[in-house]
Amino acid sequence: MKFFASCGKGLEYLLADELLALGCARATATMAGVNVEGSLLDAQRAVLWSRLASRVLWPIAEFDCADEQALYAGVAALPWPEHLDDGDTIAVDAHVSGTALTHARFAAQRVKDAVVDVMRDATGARPDVDVDTPDLRINLVVRKDRAIVSIDLGGGPMHRRGWRQQQGEAPLKENLAAAVLLRGRWPQVYADGGGLLDPMCGSGTLLIEGALIAADVAPGLLRHGGFVPTRWKGFDEAHWQALLDEARARETAGRAALRPAFFGRDLDPHAIGSTRDNEVMAGLAGTIDLKAAGIEALQSDGLPERGLVVSNPPYDIRLAADPALYRGLGDALKRAVPQWRASLLCGDAELAHSTGLRAQKKYQLFNGAIECTLIVADPVAPPQRERSEQPQALGEGAQMVANRLRKNLRKLKAWRRQEGVTCFRAYDADLPEYSAAIDVYETDEATPQRFLHVQEYAAPDEIPEATQRRRLNELLAAAREVFEVPHEQVALKTRARGKGGSKYGHFDKRGEFLTVREDDARLRVNLFDYLDTGLFLDHRPMRLRIAAEAEDARFLNLFGYTGAATVHAAVGRARATTTVDLSATYLQWCADNLAENGFAGARHKLVQADAVSWLAADRGEYDLIFCDPPTFSNSKRADDFDMQGGHVALLRAAVARLATDGVLYFSNNFRRFRLDEDAVAGFARCEEISAETIPPDFARHARIHRCWRLRRR
Repeated sequence: MKFFASCGKGLEYLLADELLALGCARATATMAGVNVEGSLLDAQRAVLWSRLASRVLWPIAEFDCADEQALYAGVAALPWPEHLDDGDTIAVDAHVSGTALTHARFAAQRVKDAVVDVMRDATGARPDVDVDTPDLRINLVVRKDRAIVSIDLGGGPMHRRGWRQQQGEAPLKENLAAAVLLRGRWPQVYADGGGLLDPMCGSGTLLIEGALIAADVAPGLLRHGGFVPTRWKGFDEAHWQALLDEARARETAGRAALRPAFFGRDLDPHAIGSTRDNEVMAGLAGTIDLKAAGIEALQSDGLPERGLVVSNPPYDIRLAADPALYRGLGDALKRAVPQWRASLLCGDAELAHSTGLRAQKKYQLFNGAIECTLIVADPVAPPQRERSEQPQALGEGAQMVANRLRKNLRKLKAWRRQEGVTCFRAYDADLPEYSAAIDVYETDEATPQRFLHVQEYAAPDEIPEATQRRRLNELLAAAREVFEVPHEQVALKTRARGKGGSKYGHFDKRGEFLTVREDDARLRVNLFDYLDTGLFLDHRPMRLRIAAEAEDARFLNLFGYTGAATVHAAVGRARATTTVDLSATYLQWCADNLAENGFAGARHKLVQADAVSWLAADRGEYDLIFCDPPTFSNSKRADDFDMQGGHVALLRAAVARLATDGVLYFSNNFRRFRLDEDAVAGFARCEEISAETIPPDFARHARIHRCWRLRRR
């Protein structure tokens, strides 16, 4: 059975690892949660033991949901007397996206209406609503006209551990605190005899969460107080009781063995008082060494030789973020605990940079709606390098490039956060003297790595080669500093002078494939071995459009390349896909991409053929076709193809394969291309949609590609 565990954005991979460690058969990270394969018993164990999940949702129905009538009918068709008793209270949490259902509260009301009507017809009594402590909490998600109705097994937000009595102005959620601790490897630090220090402890969330982890206390014990978290009739109460018995035994042993290893400091005496109150409620009275002191007074006296520093310094709009405060924090840690590890949740990358600490790892997390940067430094103050090893300050030209890169990142930040974009173009010859494109690729893994793909553009002949090399080196230096990536994570495609003029030089042969994420799809890229990476970033909106329109469609991908569009169609629930390309290498890449997302078998057909010749012989019918041909092809295995001269015949053959209501998307990157509108009008209705398919990171070059939508006459 599959269920879903939700979490804050940025915690997905940690949560997946945690659920696997708890015994689930499979856990796959997705946006703001994890898709899990496991039994109901696994899900109940997660309710009790997960430190990172926000909710554990057990699905009971999934159905098409084009509008509110379909929503009501789908919920009303469920046998609700099998899920709750007469007299039980309910609450509904709803999350909707799309054009038909746009208001979550209205959707929740319609779910409630359907449940009430079914129960009243079956029992003669209607259930009451209790939004705070219902007997049954129902969860609704509507996305892409598909509804999933689930039971919230935890009965509400799982970050609430049950001990918090006092909190500061901007409290840190307990599951986010657990992530800060786990990224800093706190369990291992404690096992090795280290301590835990929070020099700006506020109400003590990080310290208390750290102590409960060290004491092996299940997060759900205090939250549920020994009672079942839901009155859902499908809940296995006998198994829950067995889980509680085991957790209580572990808690007793863990608390008895807990050693003094926790140190809290804060400038505000009231904050120290709040920590003491919370410490008592968590059953940790006297465990934490607390003192009212500012960071400038931080001393190593009484601290262990090694340990982990954790902190959540002020950063949001209510607690004015001060770079000087972050600098003071970094200086204090270097002075007092230079050999400790640090895991600091900072407001953003610039504030994190202000600490002056060298971060080995950086993570983007969300504290509620606030995007934060978590940095991990180990140790806080590494040994001084020899002068010859010190990083060189950027020269004037490199600094100019660095400033432009930072400006571009700020401009794209809101879009990247809203769309979850991790692969994007950061620079595209914005400064004419530094003529190159810089693309960023972030791997889709538990500890994401950032790679840069840099492509040099051809310089005018009058520019001396030495000047070109200097400018390229300055651009690379700026990129490595801004993105903080080592040399080996920069793929550089340079142009070398040859008999045929300016052309690309030697490529690496590393055979290194990286897996990245684009919306709901995982895709493999190779940055070093080929001119192109396997993923055309400018076509991102087109691929997302295909995913949105692929429901139950027969999809055809002509000139399929590495099959990224095919994967999106499959993710979008296409009935079948066919991918045509002449290259066996690209078709294997497509097969690997499909397998990466769990798709295989006869439904996903791969055809090694010249697309033009194949179309002439094919008699299949397709609901959705994507055609993105190369500008020209003179392969020995295919007839010569020229985009300008051959596009009408190509489109005529492709449109002939469309179903009655089918759609063909035609795209190309030939800058001088002119569509023969009169000829195309003879067999298709055609509409240019280029502006809708250019993403913000390519907006400066709005003609990076052109795209049309065609339908049969």
